[in-house]
Amino acid sequence: MSEYHAEHADAWSGTADPAPAAEPSAPAPVTPADAADAARLVSFGLQPKLLPARDAEYAELLRRYREEPAFARLADAVATGLGLIVLEVSTRAGMAVTAGEDSVFAVRMGDYARRASSDSADRFLHGLAHLAVAAMAFPRPEDLADNGYIGRITVNGVDAFVRQACRRLEERAEEHGDNTDPATEAPGLEAGWRIYARRSATGATKDARRLAGSTTGIIGKAVAFLTDSGFLQRTGDDAGGAYRTTARYQLQVRDMAGGAAMAELLELGVVPVSDGTATLLPPPDADRPELAADEGLPFHA
Repeated sequence: MSEYHAEHADAWSGTADPAPAAEPSAPAPVTPADAADAARLVSFGLQPKLLPARDAEYAELLRRYREEPAFARLADAVATGLGLIVLEVSTRAGMAVTAGEDSVFAVRMGDYARRASSDSADRFLHGLAHLAVAAMAFPRPEDLADNGYIGRITVNGVDAFVRQACRRLEERAEEHGDNTDPATEAPGLEAGWRIYARRSATGATKDARRLAGSTTGIIGKAVAFLTDSGFLQRTGDDAGGAYRTTARYQLQVRDMAGGAAMAELLELGVVPVSDGTATLLPPPDADRPELAADEGLPFHA
């Protein structure tokens, strides 16, 4: 048999050396188009009212993020470069991002409060309004952990809740024999409950509109800001305005839930009611834990 026929006989009989295995293909290089798509996804995340279910391009980019690790890393890098923190990427929340302190996209809550009022007491009340809305919307840890939970609040319900908290704090001050203005190093709520308690709930203009400086006026401005930011959705006009939470707001409150001022308010005890009202639990018999002395409310210097 010739060498040619012998070589091919071995190949046909299966005795020839196997062909070398193909090397795994290298990942496709990132293209300028990929970078543009990643930036586009981040830009969608900066539009809090935009839902993936209502935008086919947004939904497709979310799919790529969830299914293509290289694209996800690219989008995360774009967000990081812009000073943004990715809270969640999902069909329910879209690309939910929050701005870091140094980001050009940061919503300066202090600036918001200063625009609302030049008075330091009013700035404190605006901070307390935002804190109370968050506490009422998600009063229990399990509410924050449950992605399907929807909180409901009303302007008048938030005001009534804070006033109950003020009464609780007044009782606590009397129990400690300290019914004068608290020391500056007192916790935020302890330092400020008198400011809220002394402020009119509504006030009135000649055409019966609530005054901007009243407590319900301040809460109304807070919930309007949260609605414009995609954190709340207005559901009706009952009780000064009724609202429901969004997935983005739940993520934001999760991010702030570890703050001492939030813990201080929740520690008083909140009982949620489905109609957007809330009340305080009876004081527990056991001594309540003390909070750090210098942990104040947002915007409060």
